Amino acid sequence: MEIKTLPYDVAETLRTPDEMAAYLEACIEEADGDAAFIAQALSGDRSPSFDTVLKVISAFGLKLSAGVQEKAEVV
Repeated sequence: MEIKTLPYDVAETLRTPDEMAAYLEACIEEADGDAAFIAQALSGDRSPSFDTVLKVISAFGLKLSAGVQEKAEVV
């Protein structure tokens, strides 16, 4: 029996700023420093500039922030 699948776009299921923020935060954690992974989560196949990333985040009513990694060291 052949399994048929349909395209899935998570963006179609994110309805509130809280859901969008949680999704973006999960993408950043999963990316582990891979900018292309985060860019793909925001815009599909393209690789947006950081300026564009900031505009997209702002348009969703979100903000970008930074935190300290658990194993961070000051050198």
